[in-house]
Amino acid sequence: MRAITQNEFGGPEVLTLTDVPKPSPLPTEVLVRVHAAGINPVDWKTRAGSGMAGLQTFPLILGWDVSGVVEEVGFGVTTLKPGDEVYGMPRFPHAASAYAEYVTAPSRHFAKKPKGLTHVEAAGLPLAALTAWQVLVDTADVQPGQKVLITAAAGGVGHLAVQIAKARGAHVIGTAREPKHAFLKDLGADEVIDYTKADYAGTDVDVFVDLVGGASPDSVRPGGLFVGVPSGVDSAVRDDIRTSPILVEPDRAGLEAIAALVESGDLRVHVDVTFPLEDAGKAHALGETGRTQGKIVLEV
Repeated sequence: MRAITQNEFGGPEVLTLTDVPKPSPLPTEVLVRVHAAGINPVDWKTRAGSGMAGLQTFPLILGWDVSGVVEEVGFGVTTLKPGDEVYGMPRFPHAASAYAEYVTAPSRHFAKKPKGLTHVEAAGLPLAALTAWQVLVDTADVQPGQKVLITAAAGGVGHLAVQIAKARGAHVIGTAREPKHAFLKDLGADEVIDYTKADYAGTDVDVFVDLVGGASPDSVRPGGLFVGVPSGVDSAVRDDIRTSPILVEPDRAGLEAIAALVESGDLRVHVDVTFPLEDAGKAHALGETGRTQGKIVLEV
């Protein structure tokens, strides 16, 4: 099968299209023919030697976001069958090898693809949407009427977090450069702050989701929650708020809940641009500019 491999850490140029053996599913695993693979910041960070690099071995096939069709099931699998359209974020933070024509992974790391989405759209969801879900629902348990502040709100995780928070009934404040304000308003953001021109200190929020890193928790009201993805914040900075780092985990229940939001019309993924598999390096180079809106996806 075709796959994008790398044999050393470095820039986008280390990503090479090669032929590798097609994997076979072990007991409790499924073989998925990949139609599209989403790209996330952790991908290019890992490629360069940071991110999840310490958990990887060479030759390395990057990628965690998958949308495709089950081709074969291993012994013991009861939740999926050949022909099922699925999406997921398997094995994270260990290698899932999504930049390839086939992947194998535990069956319960996948869920049925949301109805009405293309594989390209579905591939933009798993890691980013699960991150937002696990922050806002599992960790923060956002309630109606609470104020939620999200930095980098127009990015991959951010634009989904805005919608999930709104679906929970929150008052959502997002930060982004001014050209992206209309996009965020269309997603449901109640307030948008241009972080290059205005400070969001003093917004007195219940939940602060920092998707950039290094933000001050001063905007969190006493008793509120600051969640840094994934770095967190030094809990000694303020002793009157709760703090939590988070690293996303594979989660079939979360994927099913996200699919339900998509199918109800409360959540949509914005795919900014797609690339063919062989142009994974170009996709990484674009992602590293930090100027994309929503998600970048490889068409496999």
